[in-house]
Amino acid sequence: MELRPHPELAPAWRAVRDELRHSLGDSTFDIWLAQVEPKAWDGVVLLLEAPSATRAWLADRFGRILDQSARTALGPGARIAFTGDPAHTAHAALAAATSAAVQERFVPRYTFEQFIIGDGNRLAHAAALAVAEAPGDAYNPLFLSAPPGLGKTHLLHAIGNYLSAFDPASTVRYTTVEAFTNGFIAALNARALDRFKRLYRDVDVLLIDDVQFLASKAKTEEEFFHTFNALYDSGRQLVLTCDRLPRRLQGVEERLRARFESGLVAELTPPDRATRIAILRKRACLDRISVADERVFALIADRITDNIRSLEGALIRVVAHHSLTGRPIDVKLADAVLAEIHPLSTPPGPAQTTLTTDSIRSRVAAYFELPVDALVSQGRSARVSWARQVAIHLARELTGASLAEVGSAFGGRNPATVLHACRRVAERVAASKEDAADVTALSTSLTARPADRPC
Repeated sequence: MELRPHPELAPAWRAVRDELRHSLGDSTFDIWLAQVEPKAWDGVVLLLEAPSATRAWLADRFGRILDQSARTALGPGARIAFTGDPAHTAHAALAAATSAAVQERFVPRYTFEQFIIGDGNRLAHAAALAVAEAPGDAYNPLFLSAPPGLGKTHLLHAIGNYLSAFDPASTVRYTTVEAFTNGFIAALNARALDRFKRLYRDVDVLLIDDVQFLASKAKTEEEFFHTFNALYDSGRQLVLTCDRLPRRLQGVEERLRARFESGLVAELTPPDRATRIAILRKRACLDRISVADERVFALIADRITDNIRSLEGALIRVVAHHSLTGRPIDVKLADAVLAEIHPLSTPPGPAQTTLTTDSIRSRVAAYFELPVDALVSQGRSARVSWARQVAIHLARELTGASLAEVGSAFGGRNPATVLHACRRVAERVAASKEDAADVTALSTSLTARPADRPC
């Protein structure tokens, strides 16, 4: 990444030159520095060109006073580099490293709408949604813990996508600890720590993946600690993911583990069978894959039980064999494709057919002893509202329908109302054993008894 001429290059050099003349005197400046020409200014580094025969001597003899004059004239983060100077190369490396390290565009399909909710991730989903709706006010920091492949990164990007859509004025950045480390090392080499710090501290929401890789990186951990404190103390939101709980992080200082635990720690666990089937069904719908035999989803869900990436990968593998061989997507093809890499370890449960929002509305209404029409009405009594929220939540969880589809099935409600209902159910389930028992009983009865539902 080359430094390019800046519109304010000439004024920047004049300000530094005046400061140098004041510090060195006119005669010294005229003898040694008058031949120096400015080449570029990017707001941090002022790049100068000097004759090759004297460049190294000038940098050694006047380097300190040049940097001091730049800071006085242009600001505390400014510095001087000469063309061909290794420091200039280091600065370019920093620019490239930080450009790759920070991400403000998020994976489009990683949204709250496309996240399948189950018992193992309900709390994490509700907390992430709360953070997206009110950064810095809900749970700060939010620490998402799970083995690889259970949706941590999906939730990070969902927060980013939500804020990009509904609060575009906020500054949201995503990075991994590996990218943070690489950027920090490049900043040290370029003597540009101020720029690195601004990159991560001048944000409203910082999303950080894989904090377990801070282990045994003392200098990076120190910088991360201060970045964490700077954001937290100013009321800005941090969301972190890790493959283990904070107390199980080895090689990370106790003071940092304590800060991870100071907010909400939400653990994601492997999805149950019904959730795995819903994930596969949703992926098939998103990719416009026609699977006429629902038993294919059940077979895959019985073979892969602990990793969503592997689960979706198995479906992709089956579809690829279908495309290459022309064989229909059925149980025979799925079994043949998965027999070697994902052998069946336990007998599969009964084949599950699909559910409709109609059947869910009917079951929930009967459970709460309400007419079905009450769930699609505008009634706001506590009893009706709770039953409606439970029905919306179960429709979202068990059908894999989009927010718009669920809202339409419940009286034309908008997606924000559907998300609010799901969040309220998650909060009440976490706070009340009685409410949790109601939701669990309804979910179990719906998944245990078959009902037809299209993709």
